Amino acid sequence: MPATLVRGMICRMLDPFDPDSFIVRAEVHILGIEPKISRTLELPITLNLAQLHEVLQAAFGWTDSHLHQFNIGGLIYGAPEFDEDGLSDSRTFEATEVRMIDLHFPYDPEEDPLTILYEYDFGDNWRHLLRLERVAREESAKYPRCIAGKRSGPPEDVGGTSGYADFLEAWLDPDHEEHKAMRRWVGRKFHPEACNLDDINKAIAKAMRVSKGDYRFRRESA
Repeated sequence: MPATLVRGMICRMLDPFDPDSFIVRAEVHILGIEPKISRTLELPITLNLAQLHEVLQAAFGWTDSHLHQFNIGGLIYGAPEFDEDGLSDSRTFEATEVRMIDLHFPYDPEEDPLTILYEYDFGDNWRHLLRLERVAREESAKYPRCIAGKRSGPPEDVGGTSGYADFLEAWLDPDHEEHKAMRRWVGRKFHPEACNLDDINKAIAKAMRVSKGDYRFRRESA
């Protein structure tokens, strides 16, 4: 029997209760934008939420210039030090203390996947919906990684979904009065339909090296 077929059979026989046999696949898109800006990410089960933040920042081209939070079942996770004055309505739990393996995934494939909300930049209010499911680990693959994507992430500080729509209108129309200004502002490398998986995965790998299991900003300020 060919070795590739044997490996395929083993993958199908993996025990869903054995954490070493699976990873987490995340289908992620930014809410409020059509056509969708999306990424398909594959994550190791040991990844914590602070590291997931770094992966999402790299995958969508964000610069980590603003605050963020994860909303999981109404509980907020992130960096608690950003709310030391207690101004937030909700307590922020430490993101490094929750890993992918700690989340509750349905064992029945017919059930809806687990969903969580990642919010970045509370001014522009970029809301990313993550649909998470367990899939078999590939023996030779390196995680985390991005395996698919559509469109470029919006520029920072563009003004949220409505601001991005206005920006695109000007960026795409040579006759628009703001066309040249928008092109200069965003730079020549930007294109709204571009999505380079090699560049994304390089950015993810760099973020993982720098963060070392925590937030990059903590490592850099230490």
